Amino acid sequence: MELIVTEKDNAARRIAAILSDETAEARRVDGVNVYGWGGRRCIGLSGHVVGVDFPPEYEDWRNAEPVELIDAPVEKQPTQEGIVRALRRLARRASRATIATDYDREGELIGKEAYELIREADEDVPVDRVRFSSITDREVRSAFDDPDEIDFDLAAAGEARQVVDLVWGAALTRYLSLSAGRLGEDFISVGRVQGPTLKLIVDREREIEAFEPDPYWELYATLAGEEGSFEAQHVYEGDDGTQQRRIWNEARAETADERLTGAATATVTTVDRRGRTDDPPAPFDTTQFISAAGSLGYGASRAMSVAEELYTDGWITYPRTENTVYPEDLDPADLLSDLSDHAAFGDDAAAVLDGDVEPTSGDTESTDHPPIHPTGELPARSDLGDDEWELYELVVRRFVATCASPAEWEDLSVVAAVGDVEEEPLRLKANGRRLVEAGYLAVYPYSDASERAVPDVREDESLSVRDSRLASKETQPPRRYGQSRLVETMAEMGIGTKATRHGVIEKLYSRGYVESDPPRPTRLATAVVDASEEFAEPIVTEEMTARLEADMEAIARGERDYDEVTAESRQMLAEIFDRLADAHEEVGAHLRESLKADKTLGPCPDCGSQLLLRSARDGSQFVGCDGYPDCEFTLPLPSTGRPLVLEEACEAHDLQQIKMLAGRKTFVHGCPRCRAEAAEDTPDRVIGACPECGADAGGELAIKRTRTGSRLVGCTRYPDCDYSLPLPRRGAVEVTDETCDDHALPALRVTYDSREPWELGCPICNYRTYRAEQEGSELETLDGVGETTAEKLREAGVEDLAALRREEPDALADRVDGVGVDTVEDWQAQAD
Repeated sequence: MELIVTEKDNAARRIAAILSDETAEARRVDGVNVYGWGGRRCIGLSGHVVGVDFPPEYEDWRNAEPVELIDAPVEKQPTQEGIVRALRRLARRASRATIATDYDREGELIGKEAYELIREADEDVPVDRVRFSSITDREVRSAFDDPDEIDFDLAAAGEARQVVDLVWGAALTRYLSLSAGRLGEDFISVGRVQGPTLKLIVDREREIEAFEPDPYWELYATLAGEEGSFEAQHVYEGDDGTQQRRIWNEARAETADERLTGAATATVTTVDRRGRTDDPPAPFDTTQFISAAGSLGYGASRAMSVAEELYTDGWITYPRTENTVYPEDLDPADLLSDLSDHAAFGDDAAAVLDGDVEPTSGDTESTDHPPIHPTGELPARSDLGDDEWELYELVVRRFVATCASPAEWEDLSVVAAVGDVEEEPLRLKANGRRLVEAGYLAVYPYSDASERAVPDVREDESLSVRDSRLASKETQPPRRYGQSRLVETMAEMGIGTKATRHGVIEKLYSRGYVESDPPRPTRLATAVVDASEEFAEPIVTEEMTARLEADMEAIARGERDYDEVTAESRQMLAEIFDRLADAHEEVGAHLRESLKADKTLGPCPDCGSQLLLRSARDGSQFVGCDGYPDCEFTLPLPSTGRPLVLEEACEAHDLQQIKMLAGRKTFVHGCPRCRAEAAEDTPDRVIGACPECGADAGGELAIKRTRTGSRLVGCTRYPDCDYSLPLPRRGAVEVTDETCDDHALPALRVTYDSREPWELGCPICNYRTYRAEQEGSELETLDGVGETTAEKLREAGVEDLAALRREEPDALADRVDGVGVDTVEDWQAQAD
């Protein structure tokens, strides 16, 4: 049996479908999907199934000093037990194995981990390596026809990165967290790449805060001639001989304004027409793809997540690449011909194909993966979700644009003068542009193709002066880095890799170092950077991490050794800890001060002290007064997520607003006083009798708003009766005319501003369905599983869907009367 190992399950499913001509069937081995056909079995991993960590004696933060981690041994341990068991089980039966993980540093390391697990099961089984840049029929079959060997140097570079990041991240994170007294889930993390990235964001914020605006003035007028009117701006020659538009002296601006206001005409002195060629863009590498996706509103992490889905489904090539030169084996004309059959892009691709197809190229050429481009396999619009389609269209149009002709522009510059011969003329200038040949702009709507019209005028023509105006302005501070620009800057400075940069930014958000988009640093972020700069600057400088990245690239090229690089990195870290040895108390005090500031919302309405984010003994979060125990004023917070104090303040209460960080369910809670007062001011809306106490005590169910901002259906006799049902936090709840026959309650509808309403229905029925899906009775949500069959499954040891997924179909079918192997496999497919 030949065993094929891919990086993820969806890649395994697609590769199996390609190689088997759609005949592969899925079976479960140790709860893992395995696709089989003929003498082949294909299993997908879940990224790294083996991780690196310190031995157990280093786990207790209080018993192992951070400095001890520098020279601590590193062990490899399975992180996905089920997948590792399945891989070993299959390996013992295999006569040959093929590694088909992604072709990059991480993919090669994942492949090496699989190789080692296979060889542990059978040290004699031959192991091949196949590589491809798109999961398409042609590339996959070609790769399997010409297998290669694992690149152990490239894998060693990935392994070195793992160990270096573990040692640096663990040691520094423990040091900072222990210094600040932040343990548990609130630890302060920092790492080799995270630190320099955070400093970039903090440095930009410092520039913004230190910026002092300078006033300036700009002077405009409308000029009118025989062919029409246009706006022109006053220009003059600066002290350095260059043309200036901003007037930095107010008296001079007012004098110029008076002259222009009093002028009736201006004489055209210069008419300059020039042709300009606008070349098509270079092919997409990862950084430029993220940048282009950012202009469409996608964060770096989301853009890459969608791109990886498109790659795995076979629609685009591998999205992690630094290459901007199409390889010789790619025929752009053939791909354009394929695209010309697509309903959405066909006309544009055909139009480009009619001309000379000579694609552009960028500055970087590599041999691992081509630039990101569509494959010859084309999805219909209905095959993709909205995000997937929008970014797929971006990739397609970028490829088509790189094959298109340049755009041709005609630029027009007109200069007119106001004033007589006895005084220095006041010059007015207007610039226009006209698109002569659209070229690539006809197929790539993401570039600016707008025209600026300036009517035809001739030299010495007299134009009338109308509607002059003097605009008072100020210089603006530098803008915060957007996510895409941050990725570009990281790439320019050698911080991180194409595969890791977007993940670093996501981690900064998840750890509470930045908020909003563009990312703004929190006080904690500034405190970490301040402390690092004062006591151990290499933690946050790019030189150190760029050097280590270069060392790992050298390992991949076979020029340096894994042991040598990891030993040098440990020595670099030891030198940093030498600087930190005597700064424990100072660093801790600095961080604690900033942490408190990061938790401060504003004045307490009862005593005037500061309101802070606090934690209860059960771990829940609330707003409490810094004057406790003398002042016991509190405000509740939602139970979902971790609170983050925002920059925006409530005008009514002078309190900072709060965002609850909860992954994709993150939401802005707003001012906690506003939320609490709104709950007190919102009357309950009765919708029916309480099923718990309505008959005996007259309790009624009502739609209520709590002081945390959440909503529920609860009994009006609370707290004597605590019966309640949850409602969604967002949207407007409407009571409909439909009534539930079982519970005599009206059906509820939740409406939203930007999406279709949710027909929630009877709140009791809705909640029971939800509980059935979430708890043990979720087995009954499967087609074909009723109450009796669910009980049989529980008697066989299958309590929930997770347990069902882990079962071997043959073994479970033997334990449950009346259930066959095919039925179990069908249930497992539904559970997935």
